[in-house]
Amino acid sequence: MCGITGIMDLRARREPRRELLARMNEAQHHRGPDAGALHLEAGVGLGHRRLSIIDVATGQQPLFNEDGSVVVVFNGEIYNYQALIPELTQLGHVFRTKSDTEGIVHAWEAWGEACVERFRGMFAFVLWDRNRETLFLARDRLGVKPLYYAVLDDGQLVFGSELKSLAVHPGLARDLDPLAIEDYFAFGYIPEPRTIYRMARKLAPAHTLTLRRGEPVPAQRQYWDVRFTLDNPIGESDA
Repeated sequence: MCGITGIMDLRARREPRRELLARMNEAQHHRGPDAGALHLEAGVGLGHRRLSIIDVATGQQPLFNEDGSVVVVFNGEIYNYQALIPELTQLGHVFRTKSDTEGIVHAWEAWGEACVERFRGMFAFVLWDRNRETLFLARDRLGVKPLYYAVLDDGQLVFGSELKSLAVHPGLARDLDPLAIEDYFAFGYIPEPRTIYRMARKLAPAHTLTLRRGEPVPAQRQYWDVRFTLDNPIGESDA
């Protein structure tokens, strides 16, 4: 388990306040007690709390591609990353670590938004591509790893592995969502995309969100779903 958080200015290139981003990141210290780091540039800030499991020595995050133009913060595990490395290497990508995290940045460069369709695992990650002015949020197929986000009134987007990270930001309105409260009493939890706060949203399982500065916030995009059919009989041995 790790913790990710961050801020993007959707209107201009105001650099996030380091002190505020650090507090958002530390709100999730329990998710990653082994290490913590921040990355800030014009209009974007990313934070990560790390629980070291894969590539303990060189897998620190935020993690970059070769020229530093793509950076990712990631929570989870890509089970098939070793199978993807030879294919990505043949496409010209150079790996400097042995981490599954680095596979994400190179898969983004190779396949764009479709990279999530190549991953097998449990994950929530947010990736910033400076050349494309694009922030990409993704969540695994079954929603094992959480990811929350909110668009604030001043045009900033904030995200985090837990709602408490977003709540650190003073721009997040604390107005409760009455429909979310109704859902909680009906189901015992609040289904995606709602949260207890009217302003905040949960990225749904098997969904992505692609944001570009100056453009309206799009709807979440679904990249996978379970399909139940009645036309696939199996034999006794398979059963």
